Amino acid sequence: MPTNFNVGLLGHVDSGKTTLAKALSSISSTAAFDKNPQSVERGITLDLGFSGVLAQTPQGYPLQFTFVDCPGHASLIRTIIGGAQIIDLMLLVVDAQKGIQTQTAECLIIGELLQKKLIVVINKIDVLPADQRESKLEKLRSRLSKTLGSTSFGSQVPMYGVSALEGTNIEELRAGLSDAFFQPERNTNAPLLMYVDHCFGIKGQGTVCTGTLLQGRVQVNDTVELPALREQRKVKSMQMFRQNVTSASMGDRIGLCVTQFNATLMERGVIAEPGYLKPIYAVCLRLRPIRYYKQSIKSNSKLHISVGHDTVMANVTLFRDNDNRSTDLQPEKDYEFVEELLPVEVPESDVVFALLQFETPVLIPPNSILIASKLDMDVHSTSCRLAFWGRIAWQTHCSNYIQDVLPKLRIFKRKQKVGSIQRVVNANEVIVHNLFKKEANRDLYVGKWVDLSTGERGLIERTFGQTSKVAITFREALSTETILNIKDIKVLLNCKKYIFNKQAGLFQ
Repeated sequence: MPTNFNVGLLGHVDSGKTTLAKALSSISSTAAFDKNPQSVERGITLDLGFSGVLAQTPQGYPLQFTFVDCPGHASLIRTIIGGAQIIDLMLLVVDAQKGIQTQTAECLIIGELLQKKLIVVINKIDVLPADQRESKLEKLRSRLSKTLGSTSFGSQVPMYGVSALEGTNIEELRAGLSDAFFQPERNTNAPLLMYVDHCFGIKGQGTVCTGTLLQGRVQVNDTVELPALREQRKVKSMQMFRQNVTSASMGDRIGLCVTQFNATLMERGVIAEPGYLKPIYAVCLRLRPIRYYKQSIKSNSKLHISVGHDTVMANVTLFRDNDNRSTDLQPEKDYEFVEELLPVEVPESDVVFALLQFETPVLIPPNSILIASKLDMDVHSTSCRLAFWGRIAWQTHCSNYIQDVLPKLRIFKRKQKVGSIQRVVNANEVIVHNLFKKEANRDLYVGKWVDLSTGERGLIERTFGQTSKVAITFREALSTETILNIKDIKVLLNCKKYIFNKQAGLFQ
C-alpha cells in the first residue's frame, strides 16, 4: 500500500486552486473539483475537495499525494482552518496578477502557526504578457521572498510559476512536490481519531464517512465511536480512492462504511476509539498573539474558536503570570486578571493565558491547537481576523464546571477602596469613614492593611459605630505633620479578589 502524503492547496478566492488540483491529479474522490451543486452554481469552492496522484518516493516506494483543495472565500475561513489541520505540506497559491491578498495572508498565518512545510505556487502566469512575463514574475518573487522572510518559513521557500489552466510548468511542480516529500511522523499507536468531512448513506450497505485519520489506525470489523451521537458502530468496509482496503493508519484518507445511522446527524465530526473523546466545556491555553490582528483582545468578549473541523463561540477570560517564571499553567498559583491587550504590544516573553468557556462542548484530544478568530468582521475587510492561538494546557469535562471547577482557578482582580480620616483618637489610632458603603459587610475587612497617602501603614482593628466607619491602628505613631494635615490625607485599602470564587473573600 502506498505511503500517503497530504498536500493542502490554500490561497485567496479565485486564485485557481481547484484548477490546479485538477491539473495535478489523476484520481478524484466523491468530493473533488467542486462537485457540490452550490459550488457549480456560484463558481467557487465551498467545501474541502480531495483528489490524488500516484508517484514514487526517492527510494522507489509507491507514494500517493492526496490534494486537499481548501476554499478561499473569506466567509469560509473555518473550513480552511479545518483543512489545514490534516495536511503535511502546504501549497500557497498566489494569483500572478494580484500577488498576496487578504486571504492569502490569512492562509500563510494558519500554515505558520500549524508549523506546516510550504511551497509557493504563482498561478495564472498565462495572463501576463509574454514579453513582460519573466520580469513581472521576478518582481513578484522578490516581494514574496521579502514577505516570507518575516515569517518562520524564511525567504528561501521554493516557488513555481505555473498556468494550471494551460498546464504550463505542471510537470516541474510535480517534480518539486517529489523533492519536498518527507516521511511524516505518524502516531499509529495512539487511539483512533478520524476527522470526518462528508457523510452519506448507501441503501443496503450502511453509512459512509469520508475523512482523514489524524492518529491511530482502523481495520475492518473494528468497533468505532461517533462521540457527538454517543453511539458505536462496526466497520463493515473501507476504501481509499475507490480501492478496497482492510486497514488504514494515520495520514490516510478513507471512506469508512459503518453500520447504518442517520448521515444528516453528522455532516462533519469525528470518529474515535470508543471512550477516547469526552465533551470538553472549557480550556485554558497560553495565548500566542497573532501580530497582524489590530484589534484589542478583551476579557468577557466572545470569539470564534476553531479546532479541527469544529468552530464554536467561546467567552474569553485573560489572565497573566506576573512572575513569568513558568510557561506552564499551575492551577494552584495566583494569576492576575487582564482586562484587555493588543497583540502587537505583547512581548514574546510575556506569559498570558486565556480561559475559553465554550457555548457548546467540543470533542478534541489533549494538547490540541486552537485558533481564536473574529469571524463576524466584514468579509471585505483587509484586516486579519485571526486573533491568537495556543495549545490546550488545561481542560474540564465537567458540565457543572462553573460551580465545581472554576472556583479552583486562582484568578484575581485588584481592588482599591479610598476613604478619609474623620478624626484622630491618638497618635496610634484614627477613625476612618467613606472607605466602605453603608451596606458593606465591614467585618470582612477587619485585619486588612491600609496605607495612608503619606506612606504610613496601619491595620483595620475593628468596625466603629453603626454606619461605614472603621478604627485603624498604627504600630508606629503617626507623624506630627500627618496629624496636622489630616483632612488632606487619603486612606487606601488595596486587596485582591478571586473572580470565580466569591466565597473566598478578599486577600492581600
